[in-house]
Amino acid sequence: MSGPATALTWLYVPGDRPEVVRKALGSGADVVIVDLEDAVAPDRKEYARSATAELLSDPVTANPMAVPVHVRVHGEDDVRALAGLPGLSGMRLPKITHAASVHHVEALAPGVPLYPLLESALAIEHAYSIAGAHHAVRGIALGEADLRADLGVRDDAGLDWPRSRVVIAARAAGLDPPVMSVYPDVRDLSGLRASCAHGRDLGLLGRAAIHPRQLPVIERAFRPTAREVEAAEQILEASRAQAGAQALPDGRFVDAAVVASAERTLSLARSRR
Repeated sequence: MSGPATALTWLYVPGDRPEVVRKALGSGADVVIVDLEDAVAPDRKEYARSATAELLSDPVTANPMAVPVHVRVHGEDDVRALAGLPGLSGMRLPKITHAASVHHVEALAPGVPLYPLLESALAIEHAYSIAGAHHAVRGIALGEADLRADLGVRDDAGLDWPRSRVVIAARAAGLDPPVMSVYPDVRDLSGLRASCAHGRDLGLLGRAAIHPRQLPVIERAFRPTAREVEAAEQILEASRAQAGAQALPDGRFVDAAVVASAERTLSLARSRR
């Protein structure tokens, strides 16, 4: 199992701090991502790899709550060391630019769910080919810090097009909607809330976090509101009462596409990890 079907919160933790990883497993995050890349200093990479391998080798003892654990790998040594371990639910692949890179990792770790991260202009240009590179690819997402640097983007508005691009690529490849990249200011919860709302408007679903305090904000931002649930229920009730396109008394038009959207809203509202 790569993760819950409606995972909304994905918590990054540094791989060289196993005590923090174990604490994260009880944080309420839908998925915990052990980071062996940016969060680990070069002289700590080997230790981080061995500590993570130990955690994933005995998931019943180390992870009694059975929270899905992904690993953001740093290179082939990480892939080889972790492939096949029973506690591994997925690998996140940084700085992927071509479908060939996905095939290379899959050959080293057959059967492992893969999540390429698109972090450059070249990766955005190849978004669909990466998303559809192999059936092992279960999702794609942006790595926004590196992408900002590559594009020279100064604010969130400059990321709207890349975000929309990965939403379209994921949908075209039959994948779940992409998860938003991390919001780097862990104290600015109002900014996080607004950013999540904007991402949801663009078609993104869920968000990675770097601190547990961000998790409830992300959860609320991506769950349908009570008003949205009520509206969806009205649409489905109307569609059951009368087949075909119709207009509701309040003027809302209902057709097959609107019904499908309402069904997705209710499915997300009712889902639990």
